[in-house]
Amino acid sequence: MKSATISDAKNHFSELLARVKRGETVLILERNRPIARIEPVAETFGSGDQRLAELERRGVIKRPKKRPTKNFLASLPPAPKVKADVLAALLAEREEGR
Repeated sequence: MKSATISDAKNHFSELLARVKRGETVLILERNRPIARIEPVAETFGSGDQRLAELERRGVIKRPKKRPTKNFLASLPPAPKVKADVLAALLAEREEGR
């Protein structure tokens, strides 16, 4: 594993990235203490379906049980009509000192 100080990393960043592209890991040091590691990104999932399955397994997403219809967006309720002036509210807050 290659190690480099922050100043070396800043001065030779392209070279360090070339090493990472070849599969090496680079450890970044600050006053001889490791603070970061640059390593190649491993392609852990092949297809989009596999990615979605992994995200669903981790609880990040929940996939629908059935596909939405073609008119799904048209069937949504209309957006609420707000009659507030955002700029006026911001200016009022500024005058109040908030």
